[in-house]
Amino acid sequence: MHLRIYEVDVPIHDTTNPDRHGVHVFTGVADSPAAALRRAHEVYDAALAAHTAGHEIPGKQPDSWGARGLRLGWQMEWPAARSGPWHNPVSWTTRSDFAL
Repeated sequence: MHLRIYEVDVPIHDTTNPDRHGVHVFTGVADSPAAALRRAHEVYDAALAAHTAGHEIPGKQPDSWGARGLRLGWQMEWPAARSGPWHNPVSWTTRSDFAL
């Protein structure tokens, strides 16, 4: 099993103003895009359940997945979520303005 870091991008919209939309991003270690999507959904559900019960949102889990916060009043569009390998935007191997 080869583990790597994945990014899961979930479109969201404001339930009171559907013209306002964005993307909620999750990252963590998984062995496939499908597993990453499943874990992102699980940690979101756990965060929402904790908040609804009046508890603190769980932090990062031992497998590196977690939700740092919720956007209350915004609807997650899970069927439109996309998952793929995460590419560090500040990695020196991907920066075009890096000079020695």
